[in-house]
Amino acid sequence: MTTAAPANVRTRISGIGSDGDGIGRMADGRPLYLPYTLPGEMVEARPMSRRGGGLAAIAETILEPSDDRVAPPCPHFGICGGCTLQHWALPALESWKANELLTALHQAGYADAVIEPLVPSQPQTRRRVDLAIRKQAGIVSLGFHTHRSTEIVPIQVCLIAAPAIVALLDPLRALIPRLQAIKRDASCAINLLDTGLDLLLRTDGDLAASDRRLLAAFAAEHAIPRIAWAMSDGQPEIAAQLAPISIAFDGTAVSPPPGAFLQATPEGATAIAAAVVAGLPDGIRPKERVVELHAGCGTLTFSMATRAHVIAYEGDASAVTALEQAAGRAALHGMVLAHKRDLNRQPLAAPDLKDAAAVVLDPPFSGAQTQIEAIAAAKVTRVIYVSCNPAALARDAAILHAAGFALLRATPIDQFLWSSRLESVCVFTRKIAVQRGFRPPR
Repeated sequence: MTTAAPANVRTRISGIGSDGDGIGRMADGRPLYLPYTLPGEMVEARPMSRRGGGLAAIAETILEPSDDRVAPPCPHFGICGGCTLQHWALPALESWKANELLTALHQAGYADAVIEPLVPSQPQTRRRVDLAIRKQAGIVSLGFHTHRSTEIVPIQVCLIAAPAIVALLDPLRALIPRLQAIKRDASCAINLLDTGLDLLLRTDGDLAASDRRLLAAFAAEHAIPRIAWAMSDGQPEIAAQLAPISIAFDGTAVSPPPGAFLQATPEGATAIAAAVVAGLPDGIRPKERVVELHAGCGTLTFSMATRAHVIAYEGDASAVTALEQAAGRAALHGMVLAHKRDLNRQPLAAPDLKDAAAVVLDPPFSGAQTQIEAIAAAKVTRVIYVSCNPAALARDAAILHAAGFALLRATPIDQFLWSSRLESVCVFTRKIAVQRGFRPPR
């Protein structure tokens, strides 16, 4: 016996959740999560499936549209899972994003938090994309996943990506059927470096000799300095390299490993680095130590190395090597020291943080709870936290608040135009070293 689907309901959208869906209510009070809706709108909703304590739903009719509703500029809107908030006027969207940061800080205990003006991003500035690839029944799909699905939207245009990346879509689409290494599913991460496009192709089959020749010819035809390849989640190897690759972080040239993490936009990266440097203690001297966690290949390291001695920790060995080599070429070995360390499995403890003038961390989306607990219990007086997830920030900042840290400054930085994601840089400080017997909140 099957259960009948709930009937359509009318509901008023009370707000937008952290993942960008509008929130309505069933008659019994259960929440409805409705993508592509806006605060204040009255909609006719079709409940679909359970989601947490509520129901995922589809807004079949917008009965009373918001004054902030605008025509989405992208032809893929509503199918592509990327820019899910293109229907929201930018001033209102940016205000909501800034409020997400403010709410996170309030939840952490900083009731009097004040944030800096939001730093926006512009269309056609995204310098990194991860493309999904599928071969099926003789048809090639190249693009992004649909909203909450593994299906692929074949992308013809992308309004957020840099033009050089968009220009490569059609040539890639023509190349894929010829590659034996792609049996069914693959992906292609593209980074736009100062030297041009840098590709990492991950496939579900081995790379044949003919594939290597095809990739070398493709690189030459489209002036791509490097194409790397890996089997699924394996370690990348160079499939074709025609020229050196590099990107400058605060004037220091770095040769990042294939598929390396980069801040999403150049302007966003500059704003984050500036906020981090501004958050360092006043009067910090070059001989003082700054401990940097989740350093990558130096996106923040070299900006700070102009002010202090940076001890950088990163879990990816190839990123650490790139950072060390860049520091050597720039004659910064005296100012930058890099260590490979899995900070999730082996967070730094109090002795590792001794005498640090500041701790700077840029953790993954899930945050850094265990590491923050260790920082809070150590004799650290300045913490600069770069976050890409307000929910994780709220949890981690609550630990700092319980340990006596005050919020000095918080800057929202929107590198993710038309999405619900938000970057921020928060600076915390305390006058006392540590409270005796401190225990992190649970």
